Amino acid sequence: MEFLLYLGGIVFMLIGLGLSIGLHEVGHLVPAKLFGVRVGQYMIGFGPRIWSRRFGETEYGFKLLPLGGFISMSGMYPASKDAGPARGVFRALIQDARSANDETIAEGAEERVFYRLPVWKRVVVMLGGPMMNLLLAVVIFTVLASGIGLQQGTTTIASVSQCVLPAGSAQTECDADDPASPAAEAGIRPGDVLISIEDQPVSTFAEATAIVQASPGEKLAVVVRRDGVEEELTLTPIAAEREITDASGQPVLDASGEQVVREVGYVGMGSQMGLVPQPLAVGPQLTAENVGRVATLVATLPVRLWDVGVSLVTGTERDPNGPLSVVGVGRLAGEVAATEAPVLNRFAVLLGLLGSLNIALFVFNLIPLLPLDGGHVVVALWEGIRRAWAKLFRRPPPAPVDATRLVPLTVIVATLLIAMGALLLVADVFNPVSILQ
Repeated sequence: MEFLLYLGGIVFMLIGLGLSIGLHEVGHLVPAKLFGVRVGQYMIGFGPRIWSRRFGETEYGFKLLPLGGFISMSGMYPASKDAGPARGVFRALIQDARSANDETIAEGAEERVFYRLPVWKRVVVMLGGPMMNLLLAVVIFTVLASGIGLQQGTTTIASVSQCVLPAGSAQTECDADDPASPAAEAGIRPGDVLISIEDQPVSTFAEATAIVQASPGEKLAVVVRRDGVEEELTLTPIAAEREITDASGQPVLDASGEQVVREVGYVGMGSQMGLVPQPLAVGPQLTAENVGRVATLVATLPVRLWDVGVSLVTGTERDPNGPLSVVGVGRLAGEVAATEAPVLNRFAVLLGLLGSLNIALFVFNLIPLLPLDGGHVVVALWEGIRRAWAKLFRRPPPAPVDATRLVPLTVIVATLLIAMGALLLVADVFNPVSILQ
């Protein structure tokens, strides 16, 4: 059964990845067709064709290697007749790229080419893919946060301390001279459900904690539900130094990485952890936070890849927040699915992984280098700047930017991407990141 669950997690992530890639390409396909560009192919995967079907002028299908996808737009670059002669040591490579580009321009559809679109339309087409992944991430994180809920303290009491122990103390048992905790004195018991404090309804333990911490020495009227009956108790927090945690129970750290300790109101009770639904605004907020984290990872990618290589050679533990290949993501999904946690908790983690994967697709494709979407955006914007400059000085419109001249750089970038993928793939096979570490 554990193996089947592990396999199910991998299948879930592969299907999610396939849908994410497919929708990414739809993000390019729809605006391209709306703007009149002829699209010859819409393919998921690379390599040999597995299945395809033609609808109208576009062939839709799947290829053997599920490592991405593409649409083939007519005339991504200027036709050879509109471009200057290829020069330099890479002229054969440039000419091959031009010939391949010319083959996409169908007879009678010479005007339905990508490179003739206004700059803003070309930007919309190229940003359509990444934006689709961003939108999908927002939907996923909203379903996760508001539909399922985030793991945090609930209003159900899990434990009540019988005495007050010093913050950071290794002592776990109460001595006879230790003062009783306010929660124990008030008669709060494990299993009680907090309803309100000082007539303020509380829906999470974090809300109750905020009221308690702000009220040292004050008598608080607390309503709890016990065995289906509401009871009113009186709770008086004491002032005590305590380590501060956030709503999910994680420690709050200062600038130096040390846990924050403050004198706050304390009563000595802990809550049960559970999935607590959040407001709808939390989904976009989680998406924005993930974009920031992934952008930081991409900005430091060379260093991160070096660390992956070192850990692969030395066998040391990898950074769990470092880059992963598809194999690494699949292994994590399998581990999550095979744990003994409640099914809903496992599904929530898998959704979070899928949302993070879409954030990675969004951020990575915005890198301003060909053959990535961000590279095509830069080419379009550069052409727009040249046209604006010519118009400002009343000069004739410049010729379209011939991006085939950047083919050597494109080959270098593609080679580096393949090398990165190979390194991460090998590392995820022989020195994988484990969510159970």
